[in-house]
Amino acid sequence: MEKVFIIGLGLIGGSISRAIKKEHPSVQLVGYDIKNDQVQMAKKLGIIDQSAESIKEGAESADVIIISTPVEQTLNVLTFLGELSLKEGVIITDVGSTKKKIVDHASFSLPKTVTFIGGHPMAGSHKSGVAAAKTHLFENAFYILTPGSNERPEKIEQLKKLLKGTKAQFIVMTPEEHDSITGVISHFPHLIAASLVHQAEKKEEMFPIIKRLAAGGFRDITRIASSNPVMWRDIIVHNHDVLIELFDEWIQEMKQIKQFIEKLDKEQLYTYFEKAKTYRDGLPEREKGAIPSFYDLYVDVPDYPGVISEITGYLAKEEISITNIRILETREEIFGVLRISFQSDEDRMKAKQCIDRYTNYETYIL
Repeated sequence: MEKVFIIGLGLIGGSISRAIKKEHPSVQLVGYDIKNDQVQMAKKLGIIDQSAESIKEGAESADVIIISTPVEQTLNVLTFLGELSLKEGVIITDVGSTKKKIVDHASFSLPKTVTFIGGHPMAGSHKSGVAAAKTHLFENAFYILTPGSNERPEKIEQLKKLLKGTKAQFIVMTPEEHDSITGVISHFPHLIAASLVHQAEKKEEMFPIIKRLAAGGFRDITRIASSNPVMWRDIIVHNHDVLIELFDEWIQEMKQIKQFIEKLDKEQLYTYFEKAKTYRDGLPEREKGAIPSFYDLYVDVPDYPGVISEITGYLAKEEISITNIRILETREEIFGVLRISFQSDEDRMKAKQCIDRYTNYETYIL
């Protein structure tokens, strides 16, 4: 029986464990987490078969080791694993959002008898902890694998087979390629979102109403700035070389746009926005990317007591789960906007059909 040891029983580690168990019920799943309550919850929910008292206990008898911890802790775990008597041929992988530093660290920390294949499942959730783990969390998401230069292809295929239950789309690339791509589509956008929030905060002293007016579209485009600051601090530090280069390119682009504005160059401004619109409109709509998607449904609702419970009641009747709900605008005698968030596009479309069936309220997707 193959033994898989999972270090870190949060949302990602728990979801991977669920997917493995569904596809390979004979695999023995052993889990470890520094938080004992997460371990107990994982056992209670059947996410793992048994727990390990320490990393050493679980790792030395494992055929596959999955490190599901923040990137900085992953380096420490790899160093510790390199000091243990691991099985010859054991496969070790991780789930970190940066890859080059981790793969390089693994290459000199682990013995040559061990296979390390970096991993990055590009999926997440608004919820955290092992209780939020879902078998289908990674379904249709891209799952990047970044093996070291000397790793054998059959080992990569073995890991893919183990993770088949995730129903993810596996892509193999170098650690350098991964970090450059995620720098553009994930890491740098987080920095920009945070900078926009800081800019608004600085202007609030001059314009106290700014926070209220920012509750609409500004809040939406800066959502990712609400991500875990410790996690993002470590990610940015790990990928600093790529981000410095992106900063230089971004500054040059901003200087160019500034010139268009200073010269009141309407033609260049139009072309700039037109090209951005064309590229943005051409992005795939139904694929999961590096930044978790927000599956929001907007409903125009009248302002009267009980309207929210009415809507959620219809969704509950159809057994459609929601992740968040918020009123964007509500005033007497006119319609307000109810924004309901869902785990997937499928749930959002089911909810739209449900509300359209039971009510005359207008529903729409932005």
